[in-house]
Amino acid sequence: MRLLVLGGSFNPVHIGHLAMADEARAQFGYDIVVLVPSLHPPHKSLAEDPGPGHRLAMLRLAVEGESAMAVDDCEIRRGGTSYTIDTIRDLVARMGPEGKPGLLLGDDLIPGFPSWREPEALVREADLVCARRSSAVRLDLAYPHVYADNIPIPVSSSMVRARAASGRPFRWYIPGPVYRYIRERKLYGCG
Repeated sequence: MRLLVLGGSFNPVHIGHLAMADEARAQFGYDIVVLVPSLHPPHKSLAEDPGPGHRLAMLRLAVEGESAMAVDDCEIRRGGTSYTIDTIRDLVARMGPEGKPGLLLGDDLIPGFPSWREPEALVREADLVCARRSSAVRLDLAYPHVYADNIPIPVSSSMVRARAASGRPFRWYIPGPVYRYIRERKLYGCG
């Protein structure tokens, strides 16, 4: 089985994450996308974080019944700061994929990739797959990579959180079960 890995805070997961992952999976022939929510990302603070348990639950609801997507909680179970190289090694050891897994990077992460923990090891142990999240052009990355031909969807988790907190509609930016979860638990200031 060929794996494509997408990590992130997923605070909350939205349609941009899911569409980007599914398009890259299909374009490059991966069998499954493994979505990995971080516990403590090293390069990002988690604004209005409802906690890893809620983020994990929302992610599982978002992909429930989707055979081409799975959720793995290895970073939450491992504890501490979430480093992608540790996650790739863990998933490969446990899942035994066919060939190197793909590591999906949104273009918003490309400029900071050289500062990640062990970027050279990441490139040796995973194939980098870049995708557009916000940019209409392909950004340069000084490591071997491929670029997905995905359509960027201008949705972000911070936008969803801001809309929820201000009482503005946010239903159609996230999967239905995630919307219901947020409303029922009054997450992100939603009331």
